[in-house]
Amino acid sequence: MLRVAEQYAATDTGRQRRANEDALLARSPLFVVADGMGGAQAGEVASRIAVDHFRRGLEQTADPELALAELARAANARIYERSHTRSEHAGMGTTLTAIYVGEQEVSVAHVGDSRAYLLRGGKLARLTEDHSLVDELMRQGRLTPEEAVEHPQRSVITRALGPEGSVEVDTRTFPARDGDVYLVCSDGLTTMVSENELAATMTAHPRLREAGDALIAAANDAGGRDNITVVLLRLEEVAVGAGATQGADAGRDGAVASGAMPTQQHAAASTRPGAGAHDPDATAVGLPAVAGPVPARAPRRPQAPPTPARARRVPIRRALGALSVVAVLALIGAGAYLALRSVYFIGTNDRGLVTLYRGVPFRLPLGLNLYSSDYVSGVSAGTLPVARRHSLLDHSLRSQSSAAALIRSLELGQLE
Repeated sequence: MLRVAEQYAATDTGRQRRANEDALLARSPLFVVADGMGGAQAGEVASRIAVDHFRRGLEQTADPELALAELARAANARIYERSHTRSEHAGMGTTLTAIYVGEQEVSVAHVGDSRAYLLRGGKLARLTEDHSLVDELMRQGRLTPEEAVEHPQRSVITRALGPEGSVEVDTRTFPARDGDVYLVCSDGLTTMVSENELAATMTAHPRLREAGDALIAAANDAGGRDNITVVLLRLEEVAVGAGATQGADAGRDGAVASGAMPTQQHAAASTRPGAGAHDPDATAVGLPAVAGPVPARAPRRPQAPPTPARARRVPIRRALGALSVVAVLALIGAGAYLALRSVYFIGTNDRGLVTLYRGVPFRLPLGLNLYSSDYVSGVSAGTLPVARRHSLLDHSLRSQSSAAALIRSLELGQLE
């Protein structure tokens, strides 16, 4: 029979997010990754609900696929109910990828675009299909893998737990072998690191802790645009009746030990430190150069030194002039800031979800945005009719009340 001989689990906020909406469970023989979505920390709530439904484990393992699907559907019902009874959680949802290690097989349940992989003999195989717009187009032969990488709607997902009252859960079972290594991860890893690099990194680091740390580092080095969650497990064959239990190697910084639920303590520590301030160079003050000998002159009548008021007059005038310029610029800047904070527009975020933005849809040089995300809905833009998508996401400037009302009607299915 097979058992988990070594495991690793960690989640990282990444370099561009302020909060971590991923959640994970690494309790052998069950491993789960969920990637939440929704504004005002609703994504964190959705992913946590999903993981909590798997925490008690599978009640019956005669049919692991069925048991996994039932837990996923129960989590979906709970997230859906909560999103419709609490306004602060409206529209929330989460992806889910779970694997269960049996005696000779591994079963997978999957919704969304988190992924499960198998590394066997140095070759990496994906065990799940993304429920995303670009993957649908590729399966239909309308998009090549190369085109999908650069597609503007590559983050639009078509299925998740929570947005609908019922959900279709993909399940499959795969034969397992001694030495197999499984990777379960959120798209914060796979959108930053190619599958070839995933395979190379996992192969180059025999210990899972080193491999997991290297994968998270690679995603952050590539930009770290999203939360990054990595779960790794290695299987080994043991003799039947040997009394061996499912083993677990300590996870990242002790986050996983003896199957304990890891925390997200590494998220804050792994964010990129801000650049420190630099003192300006000191200005060198030297003596004026003497061009040649100075001819003798008749002694002059000594002049009285200038009065303090006269000596300070020119510097004071200059200071007042500079302060006036600064004050005018400050007033202009304050006015522009207030103007930007009073207008809103509707667009999509990097996951393809309909999002309410505050400001104007422009980006200055050096990547300075004139807008910020105000609310993220649970509605995927890919699920909207083309006409509705174009009219809603045209970046027209709106008041907060009108823009929020549109998104709320969209979440409630009231927009025709």
